[in-house]
Amino acid sequence: MANKVKFGLKNVHYAVVTETTDAQTGAITSTYTTPKAWKGAVSITMDPSGESSPFYADDSVFYDVPVNNGYTGTLEIADVPEDVETDVFGYTKDATSGIVVEKSTSTRKYIALLFEFMGDAEKRRFCFYRCMLQRPSVASSTTNETVEVGTDSLAITVSPRPDDNVIKARAYESDAAYANWYTAVPTAA
Repeated sequence: MANKVKFGLKNVHYAVVTETTDAQTGAITSTYTTPKAWKGAVSITMDPSGESSPFYADDSVFYDVPVNNGYTGTLEIADVPEDVETDVFGYTKDATSGIVVEKSTSTRKYIALLFEFMGDAEKRRFCFYRCMLQRPSVASSTTNETVEVGTDSLAITVSPRPDDNVIKARAYESDAAYANWYTAVPTAA
């Protein structure tokens, strides 16, 4: 398939990862919650993480050992909603007052991040299976003659899943997994 252009970002979803270790074997199994829509996507950038390690022999590169550590990047979003704060960043919500509280002991969780590009001629959908999001900055500015809308930028680190080293997957509109992409985190081997 030949993709000419891609633009836009839509259908961003997240699903919280639970990694369970078998007490007998030490094997890790990753399971996911049902993906939730995360509205207000502005942009995403994912850069490869890892380098090649050349091995030299006979006065040249004899073997090049590729290292794939996943990706690092940024998700720019209109706003971080309360469910992301509580589901992903571990903030708590007081049932009586409704106040959402971040503590120094709040524990972040890994998520799967699913999305697609609006102008992708091939209509590909993507899933990054083990993402750690950094908390966004708190920022805004006063208004003057014009209003500039503020956004939140979250740094993302994507690492290989510990049970099978899977990092990401994609599907095309003609693939069987495409139709249910956002109803459950797609399985990949």
